[in-house]
Amino acid sequence: MELSAIYHRPESEYAYLYKNKKIHIRIRTKKGDIESINLHYGDPFIFMEKFYQDTKKMSKITSDALFDYWQVEVSVDFARIQYLFEVTDTEGQSIFYGDKGCVENSLENLHSIGNGFKLPYLHEIDACKVPDWVSNTVWYQIFPERFANGNARLNPEGSLDWDSSITPQSDDFFGGDLQGIIDHLDYLQDLGITGLYLCPIFESTSNHKYNTTDYFEIDRHFGNKEVFRKLVEKAHQRGMKIMLDAVFNHIGSQSPQWQDVVKNGEQSAYKDWFHIQQFPVTTEKLANKRDLPYHAFGFEDYMPKLNTANPEVKDYLLKVATYWIEEFDIDAWRLDVANEIDHQFWKDFRKVVLAKKPDLYILGEVWHTSQPWLNGDEFHAVMNYPLSDSIKEYFLRGVKKTDQFIDEINGQSMYYKQQISEVMFNLLDSHDTERILWTANEDVQLVKSALAFLFLQKGTPCIYYGTELSLTGGPDPDCRRCMPWERVSKDNQMLCFMKKLIKVRKEISSIIQHGTYRLEEIKRDVVSVKWDYKGQKVEAIFNKSKEDYLLDNELIALASHCQDLNAQLNILPKGFAVSIKNN
Repeated sequence: MELSAIYHRPESEYAYLYKNKKIHIRIRTKKGDIESINLHYGDPFIFMEKFYQDTKKMSKITSDALFDYWQVEVSVDFARIQYLFEVTDTEGQSIFYGDKGCVENSLENLHSIGNGFKLPYLHEIDACKVPDWVSNTVWYQIFPERFANGNARLNPEGSLDWDSSITPQSDDFFGGDLQGIIDHLDYLQDLGITGLYLCPIFESTSNHKYNTTDYFEIDRHFGNKEVFRKLVEKAHQRGMKIMLDAVFNHIGSQSPQWQDVVKNGEQSAYKDWFHIQQFPVTTEKLANKRDLPYHAFGFEDYMPKLNTANPEVKDYLLKVATYWIEEFDIDAWRLDVANEIDHQFWKDFRKVVLAKKPDLYILGEVWHTSQPWLNGDEFHAVMNYPLSDSIKEYFLRGVKKTDQFIDEINGQSMYYKQQISEVMFNLLDSHDTERILWTANEDVQLVKSALAFLFLQKGTPCIYYGTELSLTGGPDPDCRRCMPWERVSKDNQMLCFMKKLIKVRKEISSIIQHGTYRLEEIKRDVVSVKWDYKGQKVEAIFNKSKEDYLLDNELIALASHCQDLNAQLNILPKGFAVSIKNN
């Protein structure tokens, strides 16, 4: 038995209050090393008199390249728990693992008060809670300047003609606006979208709006507050949520606050709003942009970084956050560059926004594993770029071997508490990445397979505008091409595919969010995905091999190589098929 591989930590993703007084307890062991694990548990105060009250067998729920992961769900009527793991390896050797480590499996050690892990008291206020509506939402990300032009009178001077074939440059404008989104809400509803994620819409000098000039104003080229209010109301009437982008890490260099620093230097009332190393803050004579006399987003001089630990800055930004909830009833905030802002700010942010709207969704932009932000006192979820990278490297770039891919996906499934995983923001591309059709070298079938796999994962899926119409584009700014509205028709195969994929996702959402999951290679480069929840089963086969795969005669549903996505299939060439069975 490899004792050094055994790992557990209370008050973490390894032991936490889930929902309805249910506790999830997990443990990690060396892959293939352990035959069984029993959890002995009970009230620590009753333990003093009668020892552990209950024993429950743990299930091995997944494995990655190095480890097996075990889990058990226990319901407790009492508000505290003490527990101990009884670990038995494949050769029959058995030990107890507890707060003091590994000890001999003996009655004396089982009854020892001091070696049990403890959750001393299960305070509901400390539980990691997420909004119930998020896990059933299908998101659609919109870059407003490129989605639709609904009011040409608002076009910036020098705007270009709307053309999805144009490779946009960093400073190009095409005239997209909020009215354009309103005009196409019926289209989005027909597609099956239930959540709209809008890139920044506040006053700014750029087309992307990530250099905010005024957080309390809608950019004049997008419309005004009344148009935005109309957008929110009409979206809500269609059952769609609205998520806005909060850029609180930095501000635009044309903002009044930064311009006051430029003008008045060390005498500016706003000098402590920023991270300034030396005055003046001019960048005109810099030979290297890395020599900026102040901190910025990256080394972009037009995006000076805000000092969110400053009470005045914090108060200002928290007023922004609550204003758009109180005045316009938005449903979610996406937090730009969230990992570069201090944790204390986000703790206070969560308190004030949830006080205004308890079921508001808080989504952080973090590109890496994010446990520090997901303990129940900051974000509800983050943008799931690790999942995105794994899917793209396997399905689209073809650089990941099947066993490596499975190990990565399984390992990622253990990153967070289950309620967090249920609302993780799953995406494949965005305004910050090349488009997936570009990544796939224009192979639509590969894109369909990647999307199908994404939509079968726990979390809340998002598609980037235009994906359903096979919009392509390289890295920023090419990924921000104009929406190709001319492609919309009932005969557009990609559009039909996305409608049916979204419809299937909605039908099986509860199975995915609450069921047991199995991902395995059933034949060389043929992957099986299975979900099972209360007799309801979902099975998907993804064929990445060079040979056809013979399907079960009962396997019916989505197929990436077929125009009719509900066709009966027997042979699966390169692509995928999905079966939904209700027992």
